[in-house]
Order: sequence, then structure tokens, then C-alpha cells
Amino acid sequence: MSEHPDEDRIDRRAELLPEEQEAGSADPEAQAEAVLADSDERTDDPEGTRDESVQTPGESESPA
Repeated sequence: MSEHPDEDRIDRRAELLPEEQEAGSADPEAQAEAVLADSDERTDDPEGTRDESVQTPGESESPA
């Protein structure tokens, strides 16, 4: 996957949902690009992002 999401994906994600419109966004396109880039990184390297995450337990950890 590329380092930056393609423009069509950014444009689609930049269309704010009603609750996002209510909260507001200074730059929906930049926000969409950041969200998609993070998503792509997690998709491309799930083990690596799991190891870096403080929210996702690793395989060696038992669920609480």
C-alpha cells in the first residue's frame, strides 16, 4: 500500500457525517488523509501496530 491514501479515498472520507459536521473540522481533507494513512499502516502491519499499541493487548497477554 502507498504511503499516502489516494485522492478518491480522501475525498470520500472528507465528506463529514452529521455528527462530524456538528463537531466541526477545520480541515476535513487533512483529517481524512491522516485517518486513512493510519488505517493503512495498521492494515499493512497488524503485528507491528499491535506491539506499539497501548490499547490492544499482545498475543502473550491474557484478556482482563
